[in-house]
Amino acid sequence: MKLNLLYFAWLRERIGRGQEIIETDAETVTELIAELILRDPGYAAAFEDISSVRVAVDQNLVDFSTSLASVREVAFFPPMTGG
Repeated sequence: MKLNLLYFAWLRERIGRGQEIIETDAETVTELIAELILRDPGYAAAFEDISSVRVAVDQNLVDFSTSLASVREVAFFPPMTGG
């Protein structure tokens, strides 16, 4: 399947891009991250501490076990704080 991936803040800096479209067979967000880590050291650095990463699929905040079936967009970002 084709996915539009978005990276924000320090994830974007480590990966070296803010957006990309990829082809993947990953069934969950966890599988997608594992696939990305194997691509390049920048992805490995970005996802080194998964506890400091949040994910949204099709603009809905989800956990890493979420299925990617019928998903078009996955966004990765650090935790946000309010004020």
